[in-house]
Amino acid sequence: MTGPMNDTLNNAIPRLAVLLSGGGRSLQNLVDHIHRGELLATIPLVIASRPCKGVGVARAAGVGDVRVIRGTIPEVELRSALEAHSIDLVILAGYLQFVNVPKNYERRVVNIHPALLPKFGGQGMYGHHVHEAVIRAGERESGCTVHYVDGEYDHGPMILQRRCPVLPGDTPETLAWRVFEVECRAYPEAIRNVLAGQASNRQ
Repeated sequence: MTGPMNDTLNNAIPRLAVLLSGGGRSLQNLVDHIHRGELLATIPLVIASRPCKGVGVARAAGVGDVRVIRGTIPEVELRSALEAHSIDLVILAGYLQFVNVPKNYERRVVNIHPALLPKFGGQGMYGHHVHEAVIRAGERESGCTVHYVDGEYDHGPMILQRRCPVLPGDTPETLAWRVFEVECRAYPEAIRNVLAGQASNRQ
């Protein structure tokens, strides 16, 4: 299958690698934005940390190179995979492994966290654990944070945040759906902003 996900002809189109560990909803959201012309990019590489539904999402989208690499990827191996596909930006989309940011990829790896950092971040704070903590703390709002990835969990410089209310009677599941709706808009916006900055720096 060819198309926006497997573009090897036009190197002017930004090239994304997506790292995931779960159902691939965030990947599908990016694929949909690309297909609608709302995100100018191609996704030639997807790496999953384990066999998961996201692998099927990637293959159905026509991603040319879909890999399952368990555990923490050594820096040299990750750099080799990224350079082989001339990746411009690495997107973490529910990726549950620590990322050794390769040399020359500083400020080129981004993550989305389902809370308003710096609260409710750090190792082990993902998925329902985050939403449970937000509700338990009595927060009146939550949302998502897109940030650059550095050597610490949920720590790198912020790119943008988007907010949503925490409603009376919310469960971790209902809050998760509301936050994900915000993420679906926020992540493509943040990626566009980062890619625009990269383009400006090359001029």
